Amino acid sequence: MLTLLELLQARPGLTGPELAARLEVDERTIRRYAARLTDLGVPVQADRGRYGGYRLLPGFKLPPLMLSEDEATAVVLGLLVGRHNGIALGTESALAKIERVLPKALGERVRAISETVGLAFHRPASPPLPPSALLSLADATRRRRRVQMRYRSFRGAPTTRDVDPYGLVLYSARWYVTGFDHLRQELRTFRADRVISVDLLEETFSPPDDFNAVTHVLDSLAGVPFRHEVEVVLHAPLEEVRRRVPPSVGSLTELGSGVRLVARAERLDGMAQMLAGLGWSFAVVRPDELRVEVLALADRLRSLAGGS
Repeated sequence: MLTLLELLQARPGLTGPELAARLEVDERTIRRYAARLTDLGVPVQADRGRYGGYRLLPGFKLPPLMLSEDEATAVVLGLLVGRHNGIALGTESALAKIERVLPKALGERVRAISETVGLAFHRPASPPLPPSALLSLADATRRRRRVQMRYRSFRGAPTTRDVDPYGLVLYSARWYVTGFDHLRQELRTFRADRVISVDLLEETFSPPDDFNAVTHVLDSLAGVPFRHEVEVVLHAPLEEVRRRVPPSVGSLTELGSGVRLVARAERLDGMAQMLAGLGWSFAVVRPDELRVEVLALADRLRSLAGGS
Protein backbone atom coordinates (compact mmCIF):
# COMPACT_ATOMS: atom_id res chain seq x y z
CA MET A 1 0.00 0.00 0.00
CA LEU A 2 2.84 2.41 0.80
CA THR A 3 4.52 1.47 -2.49
CA LEU A 4 1.31 2.51 -4.26
CA LEU A 5 1.47 5.86 -2.46
CA GLU A 6 5.05 6.36 -3.62
CA LEU A 7 4.08 5.55 -7.21
CA LEU A 8 1.18 8.00 -7.11
CA GLN A 9 3.54 10.70 -5.90
CA ALA A 10 6.20 9.98 -8.50
CA ARG A 11 3.98 9.06 -11.49
CA PRO A 12 0.46 10.50 -11.18
CA GLY A 13 -2.01 9.22 -13.72
CA LEU A 14 -0.90 5.59 -13.88
CA THR A 15 -3.80 3.33 -14.79
CA GLY A 16 -5.07 0.40 -12.77
CA PRO A 17 -3.41 -2.20 -15.05
CA GLU A 18 -0.11 -0.27 -14.95
CA LEU A 19 -0.14 -0.07 -11.16
CA ALA A 20 -1.12 -3.73 -10.88
CA ALA A 21 1.80 -4.73 -13.11
CA ARG A 22 4.28 -2.66 -11.10
CA LEU A 23 3.09 -3.99 -7.75
CA GLU A 24 2.58 -7.54 -9.08
CA VAL A 25 -1.02 -7.71 -7.84
CA ASP A 26 -4.42 -7.69 -9.54
CA GLU A 27 -6.53 -4.60 -10.26
CA ARG A 28 -8.97 -5.48 -7.50
CA THR A 29 -6.12 -5.19 -4.99
CA ILE A 30 -5.18 -1.78 -6.43
CA ARG A 31 -8.76 -0.57 -5.90
CA ARG A 32 -8.71 -1.90 -2.34
CA TYR A 33 -5.37 -0.19 -1.61
CA ALA A 34 -6.67 3.09 -3.03
CA ALA A 35 -9.80 2.90 -0.89
CA ARG A 36 -7.72 2.13 2.20
CA LEU A 37 -5.43 5.11 1.54
CA THR A 38 -8.52 7.32 1.26
CA ASP A 39 -9.77 5.96 4.60
CA LEU A 40 -6.41 6.93 6.09
CA GLY A 41 -6.77 10.51 4.91
CA VAL A 42 -4.74 10.29 1.69
CA PRO A 43 -6.93 11.77 -1.09
CA VAL A 44 -6.64 9.27 -3.97
CA GLN A 45 -8.62 10.17 -7.09
CA ALA A 46 -9.48 7.60 -9.76
CA ASP A 47 -10.43 9.07 -13.16
CA ARG A 48 -12.04 7.06 -15.93
CA GLY A 49 -11.60 7.47 -19.65
CA ARG A 50 -8.76 7.66 -22.13
CA TYR A 51 -6.68 10.00 -20.00
CA GLY A 52 -7.82 8.60 -16.69
CA GLY A 53 -5.81 6.96 -13.98
CA TYR A 54 -5.00 7.17 -10.30
CA ARG A 55 -3.54 10.34 -8.81
CA LEU A 56 -3.36 12.26 -5.56
CA LEU A 57 -5.50 15.37 -5.29
CA PRO A 58 -3.53 18.59 -5.91
CA GLY A 59 -1.82 20.07 -2.87
CA PHE A 60 -1.35 16.82 -0.96
CA LYS A 61 2.21 16.28 0.27
CA LEU A 62 3.60 13.75 2.70
CA PRO A 63 5.36 15.38 5.66
CA PRO A 64 9.14 14.82 5.78
CA LEU A 65 10.45 12.08 8.01
CA MET A 66 12.04 13.70 11.06
CA LEU A 67 13.57 11.33 13.61
CA SER A 68 15.84 11.98 16.54
CA GLU A 69 18.94 9.83 17.01
CA ASP A 70 17.16 7.71 19.65
CA GLU A 71 14.08 7.30 17.44
CA ALA A 72 16.11 6.33 14.36
CA THR A 73 18.08 3.80 16.41
CA ALA A 74 14.88 2.27 17.81
CA VAL A 75 13.35 1.93 14.32
CA VAL A 76 16.47 0.37 12.81
CA LEU A 77 16.91 -2.12 15.66
CA GLY A 78 13.26 -3.12 15.33
CA LEU A 79 13.71 -3.71 11.60
CA LEU A 80 16.84 -5.77 12.18
CA VAL A 81 15.07 -7.97 14.72
CA GLY A 82 12.16 -8.43 12.30
CA ARG A 83 14.52 -9.42 9.50
CA HIS A 84 16.30 -11.90 11.77
CA ASN A 85 12.96 -13.44 12.76
CA GLY A 86 12.03 -14.03 9.14
CA ILE A 87 9.20 -11.48 9.12
CA ALA A 88 8.86 -10.40 5.48
CA LEU A 89 7.93 -6.78 6.11
CA GLY A 90 10.19 -5.06 3.57
CA THR A 91 13.03 -4.54 6.01
CA GLU A 92 15.72 -3.97 3.40
CA SER A 93 13.82 -1.26 1.52
CA ALA A 94 12.70 0.35 4.79
CA LEU A 95 16.28 0.51 6.07
CA ALA A 96 17.44 2.04 2.79
CA LYS A 97 14.71 4.70 2.87
CA ILE A 98 15.45 5.65 6.46
CA GLU A 99 19.15 6.03 5.71
CA ARG A 100 18.34 8.09 2.60
CA VAL A 101 16.08 10.66 4.24
CA LEU A 102 18.02 11.17 7.47
CA PRO A 103 20.66 13.90 7.76
CA LYS A 104 24.03 12.65 6.52
CA ALA A 105 25.73 12.36 9.92
CA LEU A 106 22.78 10.57 11.52
CA GLY A 107 22.37 8.37 8.43
CA GLU A 108 25.98 7.22 8.78
CA ARG A 109 25.44 6.31 12.44
CA VAL A 110 22.28 4.37 11.60
CA ARG A 111 24.07 2.58 8.75
CA ALA A 112 26.77 1.53 11.22
CA ILE A 113 24.11 -0.20 13.32
CA SER A 114 22.60 -2.09 10.38
CA GLU A 115 26.03 -3.21 9.14
CA THR A 116 27.62 -4.25 12.44
CA VAL A 117 24.93 -5.46 14.85
CA GLY A 118 24.61 -9.24 15.07
CA LEU A 119 21.64 -11.10 16.53
CA ALA A 120 22.25 -14.47 18.17
CA PHE A 121 18.82 -15.56 19.39
CA HIS A 122 16.83 -18.38 17.83
CA ARG A 123 15.76 -17.94 14.22
CA PRO A 124 12.41 -19.60 13.42
CA ALA A 125 12.29 -22.54 11.04
CA SER A 126 8.79 -21.55 9.87
CA PRO A 127 8.32 -19.61 6.63
CA PRO A 128 8.16 -15.80 6.87
CA LEU A 129 4.79 -14.19 7.50
CA PRO A 130 3.51 -12.25 4.46
CA PRO A 131 3.02 -8.59 5.41
CA SER A 132 -0.41 -8.48 3.75
CA ALA A 133 -1.72 -11.19 6.09
CA LEU A 134 -0.31 -9.49 9.18
CA LEU A 135 -1.71 -6.08 8.21
CA SER A 136 -5.13 -7.51 7.32
CA LEU A 137 -5.40 -9.42 10.59
CA ALA A 138 -4.25 -6.42 12.63
CA ASP A 139 -6.73 -4.16 10.84
CA ALA A 140 -9.60 -6.59 11.41
CA THR A 141 -8.66 -6.98 15.08
CA ARG A 142 -8.58 -3.23 15.65
CA ARG A 143 -11.86 -2.63 13.78
CA ARG A 144 -13.50 -5.71 15.33
CA ARG A 145 -14.45 -7.17 11.98
CA ARG A 146 -14.86 -10.86 11.25
CA VAL A 147 -12.48 -12.37 8.69
CA GLN A 148 -12.60 -15.36 6.41
CA MET A 149 -9.25 -17.12 6.49
CA ARG A 150 -7.88 -19.70 4.13
CA TYR A 151 -5.75 -21.72 6.50
CA ARG A 152 -3.34 -24.62 6.11
CA SER A 153 -3.42 -27.23 8.88
CA PHE A 154 -0.27 -28.81 10.30
CA ARG A 155 -0.90 -31.71 7.89
CA GLY A 156 -0.95 -29.25 4.98
CA ALA A 157 -4.68 -29.52 4.26
CA PRO A 158 -6.35 -26.18 3.35
CA THR A 159 -9.49 -25.15 5.24
CA THR A 160 -11.70 -22.06 5.29
CA ARG A 161 -12.48 -20.49 8.67
CA ASP A 162 -14.67 -17.54 9.66
CA VAL A 163 -12.90 -16.05 12.68
CA ASP A 164 -13.47 -13.12 15.04
CA PRO A 165 -9.83 -12.10 15.64
CA TYR A 166 -9.36 -11.01 19.25
CA GLY A 167 -5.62 -10.42 19.08
CA LEU A 168 -2.24 -11.03 17.44
CA VAL A 169 0.66 -12.36 19.49
CA LEU A 170 4.34 -12.73 18.63
CA TYR A 171 5.84 -15.48 20.76
CA SER A 172 9.18 -17.23 20.34
CA ALA A 173 9.69 -15.63 16.89
CA ARG A 174 6.32 -16.89 15.61
CA TRP A 175 3.04 -15.02 15.05
CA TYR A 176 -0.31 -16.31 16.30
CA VAL A 177 -3.85 -15.03 15.82
CA THR A 178 -6.40 -15.97 18.46
CA GLY A 179 -10.15 -15.52 18.47
CA PHE A 180 -13.54 -17.17 18.07
CA ASP A 181 -13.63 -19.83 15.34
CA HIS A 182 -17.17 -20.10 13.96
CA LEU A 183 -16.46 -23.48 12.38
CA ARG A 184 -15.51 -25.08 15.71
CA GLN A 185 -17.71 -22.74 17.79
CA GLU A 186 -14.92 -22.12 20.30
CA LEU A 187 -11.86 -20.01 21.01
CA ARG A 188 -8.93 -21.15 18.87
CA THR A 189 -5.34 -20.11 18.27
CA PHE A 190 -3.91 -20.22 14.75
CA ARG A 191 -0.34 -19.96 13.53
CA ALA A 192 -0.30 -16.90 11.32
CA ASP A 193 2.39 -18.29 8.98
CA ARG A 194 -0.16 -20.95 7.95
CA VAL A 195 -2.70 -18.34 6.86
CA ILE A 196 -3.00 -18.43 3.06
CA SER A 197 -5.32 -15.44 2.61
CA VAL A 198 -7.53 -13.10 4.66
CA ASP A 199 -10.79 -11.48 3.53
CA LEU A 200 -12.54 -8.86 5.65
CA LEU A 201 -16.26 -9.61 6.21
CA GLU A 202 -19.09 -7.23 7.10
CA GLU A 203 -19.95 -8.85 10.43
CA THR A 204 -18.61 -7.20 13.58
CA PHE A 205 -17.95 -8.65 17.02
CA SER A 206 -17.18 -7.69 20.60
CA PRO A 207 -14.43 -9.65 22.38
CA PRO A 208 -14.95 -10.70 26.02
CA ASP A 209 -14.22 -7.82 28.39
CA ASP A 210 -11.54 -9.70 30.32
CA PHE A 211 -9.89 -11.38 27.32
CA ASN A 212 -6.09 -11.22 27.19
CA ALA A 213 -4.67 -12.44 23.88
CA VAL A 214 -1.16 -13.08 25.20
CA THR A 215 -2.38 -15.13 28.16
CA HIS A 216 -4.74 -17.14 25.98
CA VAL A 217 -2.07 -17.96 23.38
CA LEU A 218 0.42 -19.06 26.04
CA ASP A 219 -2.23 -21.20 27.75
CA SER A 220 -3.18 -22.69 24.37
CA LEU A 221 0.41 -23.62 23.59
CA ALA A 222 0.90 -25.14 27.04
CA GLY A 223 -2.29 -27.16 26.61
CA VAL A 224 -1.43 -28.76 23.27
CA PRO A 225 -2.21 -32.47 23.69
CA PHE A 226 0.85 -34.72 24.07
CA ARG A 227 1.25 -38.34 24.99
CA HIS A 228 2.34 -37.80 28.61
CA GLU A 229 1.38 -35.46 31.42
CA VAL A 230 4.25 -34.73 33.77
CA GLU A 231 4.35 -33.33 37.31
CA VAL A 232 7.63 -32.51 39.04
CA VAL A 233 8.73 -30.32 41.93
CA LEU A 234 11.67 -28.06 41.12
CA HIS A 235 13.80 -27.03 44.09
CA ALA A 236 14.36 -23.40 43.10
CA PRO A 237 12.73 -19.99 43.70
CA LEU A 238 9.65 -19.24 41.59
CA GLU A 239 11.17 -16.15 39.95
CA GLU A 240 14.21 -18.11 38.78
CA VAL A 241 12.02 -20.89 37.43
CA ARG A 242 9.86 -18.41 35.52
CA ARG A 243 12.95 -17.03 33.81
CA ARG A 244 14.01 -20.50 32.65
CA VAL A 245 10.70 -22.26 32.01
CA PRO A 246 8.42 -20.39 29.55
CA PRO A 247 4.61 -20.56 29.97
CA SER A 248 4.32 -22.64 26.80
CA VAL A 249 6.12 -25.52 28.58
CA GLY A 250 3.60 -25.85 31.41
CA SER A 251 2.04 -24.29 34.49
CA LEU A 252 4.00 -23.29 37.59
CA THR A 253 2.73 -23.25 41.19
CA GLU A 254 4.77 -22.07 44.17
CA LEU A 255 5.04 -24.59 47.02
CA GLY A 256 6.74 -24.49 50.37
CA SER A 257 9.36 -26.94 49.09
CA GLY A 258 9.85 -25.40 45.66
CA VAL A 259 7.82 -24.98 42.47
CA ARG A 260 5.41 -27.52 41.00
CA LEU A 261 5.66 -27.84 37.21
CA VAL A 262 2.80 -29.54 35.39
CA ALA A 263 3.63 -30.07 31.73
CA ARG A 264 2.91 -32.27 28.75
CA ALA A 265 5.50 -34.16 26.77
CA GLU A 266 5.55 -36.30 23.67
CA ARG A 267 8.75 -38.06 24.76
CA LEU A 268 9.78 -38.65 28.35
CA ASP A 269 13.48 -38.97 27.53
CA GLY A 270 13.36 -35.44 26.14
CA MET A 271 11.61 -34.22 29.30
CA ALA A 272 14.30 -35.85 31.44
CA GLN A 273 17.00 -34.05 29.45
CA MET A 274 15.18 -30.72 29.79
CA LEU A 275 14.83 -31.11 33.56
CA ALA A 276 18.47 -32.10 33.98
CA GLY A 277 19.54 -29.14 31.86
CA LEU A 278 17.86 -26.68 34.22
CA GLY A 279 20.55 -27.37 36.80
CA TRP A 280 18.28 -27.63 39.85
CA SER A 281 17.48 -30.68 41.93
CA PHE A 282 13.94 -31.93 41.39
CA ALA A 283 11.52 -34.64 42.46
CA VAL A 284 9.35 -36.54 39.99
CA VAL A 285 5.73 -36.80 41.14
CA ARG A 286 4.39 -38.55 38.03
CA PRO A 287 4.55 -40.57 35.89
CA ASP A 288 6.74 -43.41 37.13
CA GLU A 289 8.11 -43.83 33.59
CA LEU A 290 9.75 -40.40 33.89
CA ARG A 291 11.73 -41.60 36.93
CA VAL A 292 13.01 -44.48 34.81
CA GLU A 293 14.11 -42.06 32.08
CA VAL A 294 15.85 -39.77 34.60
CA LEU A 295 17.79 -42.72 36.06
CA ALA A 296 18.70 -43.92 32.57
CA LEU A 297 19.95 -40.43 31.68
CA ALA A 298 22.04 -40.33 34.86
CA ASP A 299 23.61 -43.71 33.95
CA ARG A 300 24.45 -42.46 30.45
CA LEU A 301 26.04 -39.29 31.81
CA ARG A 302 28.14 -41.28 34.32
CA SER A 303 29.27 -43.57 31.52
CA LEU A 304 30.24 -40.64 29.32
CA ALA A 305 32.15 -39.07 32.20
CA GLY A 306 34.06 -42.31 32.79
CA GLY A 307 32.41 -43.03 36.11
CA SER A 308 31.31 -46.38 37.44
